[in-house]
Amino acid sequence: MKAFQARALWITAPEASEIREVNGQAAADNVLVKTLFSGISRGTEQLVFGGHVPPTEHEVMRAPFQDGDFPFPVKYGYAAVGEVQSGVLEGHAVFALHPHQSHFAVPQSAIFAVPENVPPSRAVLAANMETAINIVWDAGIGPGDKVAVVGCGVVGALAGYLAGRIPGTEVTLIDIDPDRANLADQLGCSFARPDIEMDDADVVIHASATDAGLATAIGLAGVEATIIEASWYGTRV
Repeated sequence: MKAFQARALWITAPEASEIREVNGQAAADNVLVKTLFSGISRGTEQLVFGGHVPPTEHEVMRAPFQDGDFPFPVKYGYAAVGEVQSGVLEGHAVFALHPHQSHFAVPQSAIFAVPENVPPSRAVLAANMETAINIVWDAGIGPGDKVAVVGCGVVGALAGYLAGRIPGTEVTLIDIDPDRANLADQLGCSFARPDIEMDDADVVIHASATDAGLATAIGLAGVEATIIEASWYGTRV
């Protein structure tokens, strides 16, 4: 076994956190990784940070390699990109579902090599992209559908981007922040504010995690439309 030291982010109380020193051991069959980038989920991790994970969901919401238990203290997170320090992939960038920690050791089966043409800083979005793919699958979007995405955060934007790759789709990203218009344009989507006059969308994806956003999503739906609720509210219902 190989010893290593690291720093890890722990959430210790509602909206309170601290950096703790970690003394770890990397087993012979583990891969030691030095973290380069660690992504914070604006939705799920905000709920964890605020102590809004319902008791009924404590086990379901556990992250891979999480330490501690809900509500607190807990070491949480699931989007890390790092550089392998030893073994077959030494020197390569990899993605892992691991909490925020400067160094960590995991089985090789828990890491995924980042393609050479993907910047490590972008690869940290892999977990968000997985969520977006599942949303689009659940939505059953087909060629020619008119799609509205309410909430142009990371997950909503990625879902819109994927929907726009389906032939013939017309995708509009909707957000209260007008600055998101540039992002929508870069993703090949149209942009609108929540007061858009639309009531004929075939598929509506709600990803704003707000009551107002959900009301907007319902208002955009056409006859026999599909509405996908992609937000999670925790105890804030």
